[in-house]
Amino acid sequence: MTKEENEKRLTRLKGIVSSLPEKPGSYQYYDEQGTIIYVGKAKNLKSRVSSYFHSEVDRYKTKVLVSKIHDISYTVVNSEEDALLLENNLIKKYNPKYNVLLKDGKTYPSICITNEPFPRIFKTRNINRKWGTFYGPYSHIGSMYAVLELIKKLCKPRTCRQPMTREGISAGKYSVCLEYHIKNCGGPCIGRQSYEEYNKSIAQAREILRGNTRDILRSMRAEMESLASELRFEEAEAIKQKFMLIENFCSKSEVVSHVINNVDVFSIASDEKTAFINYIHVSNGSINQSFTFEYRKKLDESDEELLSLGIVEMRERFKSTSREIIVPFVPELSLDGITFTVPQRGDRKTLLDLSVMNGKQYRFDRLKQAEKLNPEQKSVRLMKEIQDILHLPKMPYQIECFDNSNISGTDAVAACVVFKKMKPSKKDYRKYNIKTVTGPDDYASMKEVVRRRYTRLMEEQQPLPDLIITDGGRGQMEVVREVVEDELDLQIPIAGLAKNDRHRTNELLYGFPPMVVGMKTDSELFHLLTHIQDEVHRFAITFHRDKRSKHALHSELDEIRGIGPKTKEALLKRLKSVKQIREATLRTLTEIAGAAKAGLVYRHFHGDTQPAKD
Repeated sequence: MTKEENEKRLTRLKGIVSSLPEKPGSYQYYDEQGTIIYVGKAKNLKSRVSSYFHSEVDRYKTKVLVSKIHDISYTVVNSEEDALLLENNLIKKYNPKYNVLLKDGKTYPSICITNEPFPRIFKTRNINRKWGTFYGPYSHIGSMYAVLELIKKLCKPRTCRQPMTREGISAGKYSVCLEYHIKNCGGPCIGRQSYEEYNKSIAQAREILRGNTRDILRSMRAEMESLASELRFEEAEAIKQKFMLIENFCSKSEVVSHVINNVDVFSIASDEKTAFINYIHVSNGSINQSFTFEYRKKLDESDEELLSLGIVEMRERFKSTSREIIVPFVPELSLDGITFTVPQRGDRKTLLDLSVMNGKQYRFDRLKQAEKLNPEQKSVRLMKEIQDILHLPKMPYQIECFDNSNISGTDAVAACVVFKKMKPSKKDYRKYNIKTVTGPDDYASMKEVVRRRYTRLMEEQQPLPDLIITDGGRGQMEVVREVVEDELDLQIPIAGLAKNDRHRTNELLYGFPPMVVGMKTDSELFHLLTHIQDEVHRFAITFHRDKRSKHALHSELDEIRGIGPKTKEALLKRLKSVKQIREATLRTLTEIAGAAKAGLVYRHFHGDTQPAKD
């Protein structure tokens, strides 16, 4: 599209916008082919749509959407709630490219009560409202089976699929099946259970699925007392058994408050690309439904916009009649007769916290599933977390960590480990013998190693790290900074891992002067950083032990002129240690190394003292 054509397009669209009514409604954007690419809703159509065409719009994705718009249509409604419902229906119908994408829970089963004269109750994944009434979907399959088991024992609904009618029963068209003989069915097909009795049981099942168990228990208790007063004890006992079944089922459900009834709870957890909206319904003080929806963002939608969409979507789907909605913040949404509550304490706050926890757990589970399928995704996520928490200019693809090791300054060594994409790159690990430092000076040793490391990388034109981590606190960070920034004039971010009095890493430091970075010590990212620290410590201490061991075993033998590696190896193999070699007789040494070399070894340890006679 040429510049002139684009200006002509924008002029025509702005003309449409200028004539829009200042009323609530839904608007639709079309592309060049006449396909709906975006559906929105507004309290004021003219004000909302015109905001897309302001020159100061700075969101990139919004600019992309505007560049694709070739026509606009709208529908005026009476209220903002109607606008939300219309927007929701149009999004479902047309699935526009730039609208938030709801990942539907179609894979979760629901419970259906059919519309037949003698209704059946069963689980299904196919939703067809012509069949009957649907309850769910159930994200926790175990909960669904628990409810079905209760209904089976309490209400004994038929399981046969024959189209049963009252006329057919009167005509004797049906016969009982095994379920009747094992007392799982009352036998309505042959008139053993009347139409009224059967549908009374189905009515109880409906109340259970709605979560209204308290009303059923109250009704049953009254019926039991009435039967007992009439001395109809067998019938009262049958009611009691059903009463106990429901009471036992309720005792396993989560009771949050005996004074909260018919309330919806919503919360949202989101990141740059996805939002997870959790819905909990509370009836008679107990949670009887919990479900989390996943929304894929398309235009940097805010949490306020998405929560409003989720509230309308879920209340419609679950046929909620709650007049109170508990939320983490009041959304930009006005629903007739509905009260929004943002609790600060008490039972309602407990409910909101539970909803938040469910949403975050669902988000975590989805993330883990994705990372199993694509391990690279986890590395990118962790690099992004470090970048965000330290405000780095780019993701730290290459991280390097240093550590020193010595005992009172002897056999001083240092080590550098390299992590690429959050994984150890062992071929890039480096060991260093300290050359310019005498005595136990960790700061000077660190300076030497860092200077040698990055001077060489610069000379060889090798890539420099995106982040340096020191195994120590503020002091170690400062000496590294002096070399990297002051001497070598490099701009490499430097962080430090500090330990507490118990020598356990408990802080991540960053910046100059170093400041503690807020991070939970039980988080996945903190565990990874401490793993890097443990790895460099392991690598350094292993190198130090190897050097110390070699020095301890061979130092004195190395000082004997004329004794080569084979002779040393033969002596150590036979006598096991330098101490045993020192205490050996000349005759023993001669048997191992020959007369000439045995004499060299003996004189080294004993001088010109004459050997004792064997």
